Amino acid sequence: MTKRIIIGMSGSTGPIYGIRLLEELSKLDVETHLIMSDWSEKTIKIETDYKVEDVKKLATHIHPPQNQAAIISSGSFQTDAMIIVPCSMKTLSAVAHGYADNLISRAADVILKERRRLIMVPRETPLNDIHLENMLKLSRMGVIMAPPMPAFYNNPETIEDMVDNTVSRLLDHLQIDHQLTKRWLEK
Repeated sequence: MTKRIIIGMSGSTGPIYGIRLLEELSKLDVETHLIMSDWSEKTIKIETDYKVEDVKKLATHIHPPQNQAAIISSGSFQTDAMIIVPCSMKTLSAVAHGYADNLISRAADVILKERRRLIMVPRETPLNDIHLENMLKLSRMGVIMAPPMPAFYNNPETIEDMVDNTVSRLLDHLQIDHQLTKRWLEK
């Protein structure tokens, strides 16, 4: 059975994490439902060489962020998980406080109420007390907080190696088998 994953891309720095995740999920034949905030599209243009339309082509389904009536805004639509990558502190705060003012935060609210897996990849540093309190609140609800922190045990040689390491960990948390990077102590 094909996995069905919702991917929200909000407007913080680091859209390359969401793009690489979409690339890998498309190779692994995973059904993806993509929501991109307006600011995520702007950040893709600023930080990467990707065209927004090419990123959208990586997804199985695209949902406009204003469409609160999208199929993914209903708990009756079965999904395996949702990941918000990258996740702005605005989006994280909205989810933590049930402020479902767009489809990303509404879909996350549905995932929480249905007790499904929600992963957030917060992109901010340093973190202030509000950020930490919101992350702790969500973590206590079962949300996986996965800030993209580079690992060095695999001797990365490029930024792409570091991005792929983070994406491989996200795939692990989505419970999707992959061979993207070496694991600890693998030769």
